[in-house]
Amino acid sequence: MARSPSTPSLALWLGLAFVVIVLDQLTKMLILNSFQLGDSRYVTPFFNVVRVHNTGAAFSFLAGASGWQRWFFVGLGLVASGFIVWMLRSHPTQRLFCFAVTMIMGGALGNVLDRLLHGYVVDFLQFHAGGWYFPSFNLADSAITLGAVTLIVDELRRMRRG
Repeated sequence: MARSPSTPSLALWLGLAFVVIVLDQLTKMLILNSFQLGDSRYVTPFFNVVRVHNTGAAFSFLAGASGWQRWFFVGLGLVASGFIVWMLRSHPTQRLFCFAVTMIMGGALGNVLDRLLHGYVVDFLQFHAGGWYFPSFNLADSAITLGAVTLIVDELRRMRRG
């Protein structure tokens, strides 16, 4: 598909994913250098900064597996990222869609780097209220969530138009 001068290039989307990865890794490096595993610092009545290692996926899915999940999630993240690059090239004029999948790719690759470097994902953001704690997460997870929500918004907008 031909790209008009106002259509963002693949390089822009890949650059944005790179920014997500860098910010994610910088924040995780700060946590690894400042916190011991299990440390928690009170920030507000509903938010702590913690250091948690997650060998599983979202909400610690498969965290108790015997280790194979590390390579499974690395492979899954790499395959998904390849597919996302293909989608970015196939739909260059759909800006909101491209933004959404770029956020998902940046977050997925940020967590893939953790799995390759450490064997686990570093999580450090913890929200809580009334004794209930939401599972800890990181900036990569936030980017993935932002991307998923944006994909839903993009699809709802597309359905209304069509």
